[in-house]
Amino acid sequence: MIKVAVVGAMGYTGEELIKILSGHPGAEITVVADKLPDLPKNLKEIYPSMKDLNLVCENLDVPSVSKKSDVVFLAVPHKVSLTIAPEFLKLNKKVIDLSADYRIESKDVYEKWYNAEHTSSSYLKEAIYGLPELYREKIKNAKLLANPGCYPTTIILGCAPAMKEKLVSADSVIVDAKSGVSGGGRKFVQEYYKTDHPNHKPYSIAGKHRHIPEVEQELSKIIKEPVKITFSPHIIPTERGMLSTIYMTLNKKIDSKDLIKIYQDFYKNEPFVRILPNGELPKIRDVVNTNYCDIGLDIDERTNKLIVVSSIDNLVKGASGQAVQNMNIMFGLKEKEGLN
Repeated sequence: MIKVAVVGAMGYTGEELIKILSGHPGAEITVVADKLPDLPKNLKEIYPSMKDLNLVCENLDVPSVSKKSDVVFLAVPHKVSLTIAPEFLKLNKKVIDLSADYRIESKDVYEKWYNAEHTSSSYLKEAIYGLPELYREKIKNAKLLANPGCYPTTIILGCAPAMKEKLVSADSVIVDAKSGVSGGGRKFVQEYYKTDHPNHKPYSIAGKHRHIPEVEQELSKIIKEPVKITFSPHIIPTERGMLSTIYMTLNKKIDSKDLIKIYQDFYKNEPFVRILPNGELPKIRDVVNTNYCDIGLDIDERTNKLIVVSSIDNLVKGASGQAVQNMNIMFGLKEKEGLN
């Protein structure tokens, strides 16, 4: 059994990790931790639905957590992992970081977008970007895994086959994305339900969202030229689920049948990507509480645009489920273990 620690147990992704891992046949949660003044506390007091789990959420103590674990999930806010991850790595623990702190390869780019000094930039070369559909072989040997963001997961998976085949122009990517409120974290959700629900609203548009450099970095690698995207995220009045509609200018004429075949071939061995038949488009309700990414395709011949619709559960394939998928790969388990 893999001994697992979840650090950041009080957040949405920490809660989701505990739910998934508590039913994982190959893993045992040996410690849950956070940094809060009222800890330690029995987990069932925090999450009544977990009353069958005999776990105490303790205050984070890195040496103590390391003694009890083989792998540490860091479900902590951006900038917090900068100090915590190196401590665990020095104690020879595998680290799966769900923040953005090790996703961006350039120290300067990270500091520009996250408005903070990257104090552990020596680890950026060691970090593996944890999108299994693109980097499975590298993930197998990862010590520090940078789990992808939720929006980037939908966008990169939606664009990758078309970009690999050079079907689209690198400078033509426009993304209109919708997320359930849980993507903003607990504080955001509390404020939203107090003042805004059931509102549907855009935010961080016109090149302001911090997931942009992550997406551009990965898409540029696929198409082998610089990519710039126009990205407009929105909050929708539901707790979880995410759907991105992506528009790209076609470089060549292609019919829907051939397009779907390209996507099916690209993802033919991927257990969690489902390419929908011609004429079908993804719905959030079909992926909620699963680790699937559903992708639908269409072509607007009038404007010469490829339209890709990509949908995930932002807390599962967009965060905790993908993190467990990566753990399975890192420890040589079946990839779907604990995620069915």
